[in-house]
Amino acid sequence: MDSIIIKGIRFHGHHGVPEAERQVGGHYEIDATLCCSLVNAGKTDALEDTIDYASVVNLIVDIGTQQSFQLIEALAETITSEILHRFPIDTVQLTVKKLHPPIEQPITYFAVEICRPKE
Repeated sequence: MDSIIIKGIRFHGHHGVPEAERQVGGHYEIDATLCCSLVNAGKTDALEDTIDYASVVNLIVDIGTQQSFQLIEALAETITSEILHRFPIDTVQLTVKKLHPPIEQPITYFAVEICRPKE
């Protein structure tokens, strides 16, 4: 299966369990792998025969900045479901990173990674 890979989509979102964390918000980074056939696009060189990755990025940023979730697992599930619903993609693998989470020990990020096929 072919893939379109998008790395490092960044935004400021309002997610987290504590209400204060949701109010202040934090920085997030998302990587997406979109599995679909790219044979036609390779032959025709036409945008309509592939996935417009700019539209996928805009969808991810819109969900990440306009909605609020307690868990990044729920954020990941919502984004993945919407991508599968709106685009002709067979499988989505998504990594959601919460950059510099507010915990005592300093870490670079906390992440979840999910992989969902189109049902």
